[in-house]
Amino acid sequence: MSVASPIGKPSFDPALQAARQAAGPQHYPAGALYVVATPIGNLADITLRALHVLALADAIACEDTRHTQPLLRAYGIDGKPLLALHEHNEAEAAQAVIERLRRGERVACVSDAGTPAVSDPGARLVAACAAAGLRVVPLPGASSVTAAVSAAGLAEGGFVFAGFLPAKPGERQAAVAALAHEARAVVLLEAPHRIAALAEALAALGERPVTVARELTKQFEQIATQPCAGLPAWLAADAQRQRGEFALVLHPSAAAPAADESDRVLRLLLAELPLKTAVRLAAELTGAPRNGLYERALALKSAD
Repeated sequence: MSVASPIGKPSFDPALQAARQAAGPQHYPAGALYVVATPIGNLADITLRALHVLALADAIACEDTRHTQPLLRAYGIDGKPLLALHEHNEAEAAQAVIERLRRGERVACVSDAGTPAVSDPGARLVAACAAAGLRVVPLPGASSVTAAVSAAGLAEGGFVFAGFLPAKPGERQAAVAALAHEARAVVLLEAPHRIAALAEALAALGERPVTVARELTKQFEQIATQPCAGLPAWLAADAQRQRGEFALVLHPSAAAPAADESDRVLRLLLAELPLKTAVRLAAELTGAPRNGLYERALALKSAD
């Protein structure tokens, strides 16, 4: 059977065959829940292993069956029972999935985009399966979080995934105020109808850089970095910039560490070691961000 390729060229059938061949020797047990990551925009980002499991599954639990059907059709996966599992029915739907698993079925869980149970439905289902003593098998794949981080140019350090901030203005402002004290990079997600409000809240962070990744992997993908203070004006400058799904990376604070202990450690190390070595060791000893320590070390050397 010939199916339409997600990159616009005929694919003469081979996707599922290739998926079966590439799936590897891993066992795919019956009576297990498979948490399957799906593309965040471009259908070509589906993994061969995901296709293998979707074809193997006895049923597929979907955030929105209307959204999942085109993905399945694109790869010739037809006739699968689709079970609605979303934020409003997840507790009840989880029990129906568990009943299927206990009968020895394989059930795949997918969200509209990306990985289920990460800012999408699925976490309650996974917890219910674990509580029932049933196996859960994760299948990694496309992620707006890691895609945005990879394009943000973060030189070092880890990051915190904060997801969607609260919708209520007061709670959102409180959350942003808390982020001001987070030294690591922070990844946020936002919907188009709330992006302007988030931008206004983030503007309070001043010159701290933020990378905005909009419509990742889609036709109108856009990635831009600017100070938080300029984010509202950047969005307002072009109506297109407020459309689509957003992942934002709040960069680590470049402000110099305020703690006296960091300064004391830096001064001791700078007296004996080259600047870069002193900064590296100071970061390991104090846990402070290396970028901020480097700027502080330059200031200390200039003042001497």
